[in-house]
Amino acid sequence: MPRGGPDASWLDRRLQTDRLEYLDRDDVDDLKRAVICSLDRVGRLFGEHKKFARMALGEVANIPSPKILELGCGNGGLSRELLKNHPTAQVTVTDIDPTFVAAVADSDLGSHPRATVREMDATAIEASDGYYDLVVFSLSLHHLRPELAARVFAEGTRAGDKLFLIDARRPPAPLHLVMLAVELPFTRLSPFAHDGFISSLRAYSPSALRALAHYADPAITVEFRSRRWGPVVLVASRARQTDNRHADREP
Repeated sequence: MPRGGPDASWLDRRLQTDRLEYLDRDDVDDLKRAVICSLDRVGRLFGEHKKFARMALGEVANIPSPKILELGCGNGGLSRELLKNHPTAQVTVTDIDPTFVAAVADSDLGSHPRATVREMDATAIEASDGYYDLVVFSLSLHHLRPELAARVFAEGTRAGDKLFLIDARRPPAPLHLVMLAVELPFTRLSPFAHDGFISSLRAYSPSALRALAHYADPAITVEFRSRRWGPVVLVASRARQTDNRHADREP
C-alpha cells in the first residue's frame, strides 16, 4: 500500500522512499544518538512531551491507577511527563533498541518507583490481552513498512484497551513537494534534518492509517485527535468480548 493511502495520487505515490533513516540503522550509533537527543530537545523546547502526555492521560482519565505502556521511548521524555502528570500511573518504558533501553535504565526512569524499563518490539508486545489501559507509540510508526505498521495496530489494541499513536504528518502532495525542495539542502548539515526529510517521505496519510488498522482487524476503530497541522494523533481500539477483562490480567 502507498504511504499516501489506497487512493493516493500519482505524485503522492512517488513522494515516498524505502531509504533508511539513521535511527533505522545499526552502523551509525553516534548519528542515532544525535537524532534521538535532537528529538528530545525539540519535544522539551516546544512542549510536545507535555502536550502529548496530557492528551494521552485524557484517554485514561476515568481510571484511578492506569497501566501505561510506551513503545519506542527513545530518551524517555514522554514517559517522564506521563509519570509527572499522574500521581499513580504505572508506566512501562520500552524501546526495541537495546542501547536506548540501557541509557533509559541508567537514568532517573530506571529508579522511578512507578516505572519499569524493558526492551520490547512494538510489533510483538509481551503482555496478555488487555493488560494495559493505554499503549503509547510516538513518532515511530513511519519507520515501519506497511505490514509491520499494521502489526502495531493489531498488537497495540490487543495488549491495551487503547492505542494512542502519534506520528509525522504527511502533507498534501503539492505542498509536500515544495517542502522537500526547501529541506533538501539541509539534510547534509544535520542528522536531525536528514532523518526529518526521510520521515516526511515515509509518513502515512490518515487514509493509510485507517487502511492499516482495518487490515490488522476490521473490528479496530480509529479516531483522530489532532488538527490539520502538526503531528497526527489518533486513538485506536476494539471491543472486548468481556467487560471484566482486567480482573485476572497478567503481564
